[in-house]
Amino acid sequence: MTGDNATNGTNTPSGICIRPIDRGDADQVAALLQSNAASRGGALFGEYPQEKVEAMSFGEGAQAVVAVRGGKVVGVLFGLSLTSPHPPIITAMLAAYPGGRDRYVYGPVCIDASERGRGLLRLLYDALRLRFSGLEAVLFIREDNTASRNAHESLGMKPVSRFFFDSADYTVFSDGPHPLAPARPVLL
Repeated sequence: MTGDNATNGTNTPSGICIRPIDRGDADQVAALLQSNAASRGGALFGEYPQEKVEAMSFGEGAQAVVAVRGGKVVGVLFGLSLTSPHPPIITAMLAAYPGGRDRYVYGPVCIDASERGRGLLRLLYDALRLRFSGLEAVLFIREDNTASRNAHESLGMKPVSRFFFDSADYTVFSDGPHPLAPARPVLL
């Protein structure tokens, strides 16, 4: 069921419902992600056809939460257990910063342009943290994505390492305890 009152959702005073993704959301989520992909001038790494979104949402070890306003998905945040298969960029990130023993891959996150700067990232992050029950979030952000870096730092996340992948520099962020990270970037 897609909509503001889908099961297990939390309604906010601003009229946003934060809830786990359901299969009826996949087409809207795919459209939101694809409209923000680097190939369309956005900052998201990769492409997001509906089949990929479904695998990211409902595959083994996958978790995702959405923000819905008026029946429209206006934000999404994914998480992935490290026991699940992951793409090469995640392998590169984990080579640069493996994180603690109890961690998960955070992201991607995407918020509709009309909703940015209104605290939606915090709501999505808090909802995903509940689903991963105290595990350390480990994520990467492209070096030139200042808005995302600032938004994640405002959540208390810290840069812990850097890596180079597919002709771009990335910073690894974490919300967990921060043991000494590698002194220099990892190049793959």
